[in-house]
Amino acid sequence: MPLTIVRDEGDDGEPLQGTGFAIEVSRCGARLHAPFLTPVGSRIRVLNEHSRESREFRVIRVSERKRDGMFELGVEILHPTRNFWNIRFPDESMGYADSGVERDFPTVHS
Repeated sequence: MPLTIVRDEGDDGEPLQGTGFAIEVSRCGARLHAPFLTPVGSRIRVLNEHSRESREFRVIRVSERKRDGMFELGVEILHPTRNFWNIRFPDESMGYADSGVERDFPTVHS
């Protein structure tokens, strides 16, 4: 999935922007193939090229440079939405209020 990845400030104080793509995604984060290195803990903005939606992520893992000159970033989304990746995750098909999950666990009274 093609993405535009933006880091607010590069080493020279200017914003970094480049094209990358998602290798793996979940509702809470992703593993990205990114055109630049950014430190763990930094924030980046990711634009999903298909939906044109943009979200802020925190970098939680960084890999060494790959043979193609790209980096892998492990990121977590800061403000999740159900449809940022345009993927329907398995638990979205069941309504939690109607799932009966609360009946599967005993009630604890104090």
